[in-house]
Amino acid sequence: MIGKIISISCIVAAGFMAFATTGLAEDEKIIPMPITEQIYMIGGEGGNIGLFIGGDGTFLIDDQFAPMTEKIVEAIKSVGGNYPRFLINTHYHGDHTGGNEKLGAGGTVIFSHDNVRERLSTGSYIKEFSMQRPGISPVGLPVVTFSEDISFHLNGDTIRAIHVPNAHTDGDSFIYFKTANVIHAGDFFFNGIYPFIDVTHGGSLKGMIKAVDLVLSLADENTKIIAGHGPVGDIKQLASYRRMLFTVYERLRKLKASGKSAQEAVAAKPLADLEAAWGDGLFKGDQWIEMIYSGV
Repeated sequence: MIGKIISISCIVAAGFMAFATTGLAEDEKIIPMPITEQIYMIGGEGGNIGLFIGGDGTFLIDDQFAPMTEKIVEAIKSVGGNYPRFLINTHYHGDHTGGNEKLGAGGTVIFSHDNVRERLSTGSYIKEFSMQRPGISPVGLPVVTFSEDISFHLNGDTIRAIHVPNAHTDGDSFIYFKTANVIHAGDFFFNGIYPFIDVTHGGSLKGMIKAVDLVLSLADENTKIIAGHGPVGDIKQLASYRRMLFTVYERLRKLKASGKSAQEAVAAKPLADLEAAWGDGLFKGDQWIEMIYSGV
């Protein structure tokens, strides 16, 4: 048995804050990455944004941080879109909802799962990163919420927002463009790295696997999959990610069933063979085990 991992929350928080607050130069532009003729991914800071443009209006998936809003709107207009008519939040975390108040004040109609509105209105504390976020003003709250799924019929496509309970959080949805064959997986998919799972707010490793399974059931070899974090992926990359999640789940489940504490599980080094491929993100395997073990 090993002692408590030294300052794990501080280590992870430092990595997250560096990831979340690394600013673009003032004159640096965001360049949307084309996925199809109408769908783009916008990187920059925070979670990856999905952008869908057309005659019925601009549809946005997530909005990163408030300081990015003007650059995001500029990026949308650079590819022929207008100020966002609709915005859907895949979940409540600030790197996906930080622009809500600015966009809402500008007239964007915001959608989300019921639990996302609840978290945004009451505020939240993410203990893994020591991050306190107060409730946001009404102008930034979703005005339309749903419990299971919702469909949009825009710009020649049918878009489904599909909720999967208790995965990354208890309020996540992924977005499926039926005609375009594009999926924005939100934070169900961290392409190439261990994902953050918000166990405190209803997330679980088992739920993440179920969410990925549902995404895979809708995808084929031609589907383009926008990850919540990381590069655009495909069904092979998502399947590889799913194998990693399941491998971790099985190993940790056995350790937990044998009565091992989180620290004892860390000491067993169950992710040693996965580290080179997946441990180059926000945290290493030992840190990740400490964060997700209670939700296995």
